Amino acid sequence: MKPVNLLPTKDRPRTPTGTKKGSSYVVIGILGAILLMTLIYVSTVNDINSRKGAVARAKAETVQAQARAGSLAAYGNFREVKQARVSSVQQLAGGRVDWERLARGLARVLPNGVWLLTASASASGPPSTSGAASPSSSTPATPSGSSSTASAGSGPQVDVTGCAPSEPVVATTLVRLRELSGAQDVQLNDMTRPDNANVAGAPPSGSTGSAASGDCGSTHGRTNYKWDATVIFAPTTSTQGSNDKVPASLGGGS
Repeated sequence: MKPVNLLPTKDRPRTPTGTKKGSSYVVIGILGAILLMTLIYVSTVNDINSRKGAVARAKAETVQAQARAGSLAAYGNFREVKQARVSSVQQLAGGRVDWERLARGLARVLPNGVWLLTASASASGPPSTSGAASPSSSTPATPSGSSSTASAGSGPQVDVTGCAPSEPVVATTLVRLRELSGAQDVQLNDMTRPDNANVAGAPPSGSTGSAASGDCGSTHGRTNYKWDATVIFAPTTSTQGSNDKVPASLGGGS
């Protein structure tokens, strides 16, 4: 007898018919693609989050570095401050007059019987007469026929006023002033002698009387000459002379 299946069609077990071959593989492929895309998405999101974290850390480190650099800015500018101070000291040293060396040089070159009344110096250009230490006389006028070398020079200049017993001694003094260290030229600005040289009541020989014969007094009964000269020195730089030693002839060491 032939068996008869009494179950409804919808409840009967299905049997493959072979009409839809490979459909399961399509489903598996779709599921694999979805899984791969999910993995790629998750990896990309993780990489983005990691990069965002790195950027945040870099910004935080930048803020910390800027704060530290700001706190150390004073130390970073120390070299510039040092250079500025050294430059200021060099400028001050370049504009300073070495009075000790000048005084020693003048004491060495001045002839016997000659002395100074005033001395004013300038590191550049003509010295100011306001610095002269003399209560006696005003600044003598430069003769009309003399050159203005002193006013045109830019190097150190020294204006000295002194007394001498005679004109030859004044000439000798000018020659000797030229022997000062660094001196380039000596200019005689003025030389005067009061008219009361041989008046009655003049001081005796060898004495000095400013009341009868002016600021320079007299020598051997004759009124001394008063002279004014300017010594012009070679221009110096801010570093020149920093290692120079005072010559032994001027009282310096070896």
